[in-house]
Amino acid sequence: MRLLIIGAGGDAGSRIQAEAHRRGHDVTPASRRPRVSSWMRIDAADPDRVEAACREHDVLIASTRPGAGREGEVVDVARGLARGAGRAATPLLVVGGASPLRIAGTAHSALEDPRFVPEHIRPLARASTRQLEVLQEYPDTDWTYLAPAAHFAPGPRTARYRITDGELVIGADGRSAISMEDFAVATLDLAESGTRAPRAVVGIG
Repeated sequence: MRLLIIGAGGDAGSRIQAEAHRRGHDVTPASRRPRVSSWMRIDAADPDRVEAACREHDVLIASTRPGAGREGEVVDVARGLARGAGRAATPLLVVGGASPLRIAGTAHSALEDPRFVPEHIRPLARASTRQLEVLQEYPDTDWTYLAPAAHFAPGPRTARYRITDGELVIGADGRSAISMEDFAVATLDLAESGTRAPRAVVGIG
């Protein structure tokens, strides 16, 4: 499979790239500011550039994350990705955040619960919710929003995870956590699957 990974230099993106290579896929790492000269330089907010790049690939995986104080950039990036991938008819997998996920048995999202979204990360969490809202404006694009558990950090690769239909994954101990390595496994499993539901929000934990 020919995979375009935008944001391949980030914490999550680099692990998705490593998992894709582990499986023998043809990977094109891309970034707005490439760390390696052989990587593709691409601004994900530019739909024309995204479209052109997508036409050479089977799936686009986007793992972009704005820096502190630049959370508003998610709007233009989400629109660029959705428009470009949609024009190219290329499936788009977007690595998002836990904030829009529902908490089972309640009427609340993770964003509304300080156990899962503490105050210091709320600006980024709100940006993740807005990211999903923008994608939902593009019903003709085959996108999937991949939302990790609340605690999302480097860790062991166990290849064990749970997938939900838009709900936050919470363990029996009340924790919501997944390693970036296991999230990468889930991402590649979904990229390879021919049964992905388009325009879906997937909780992974």
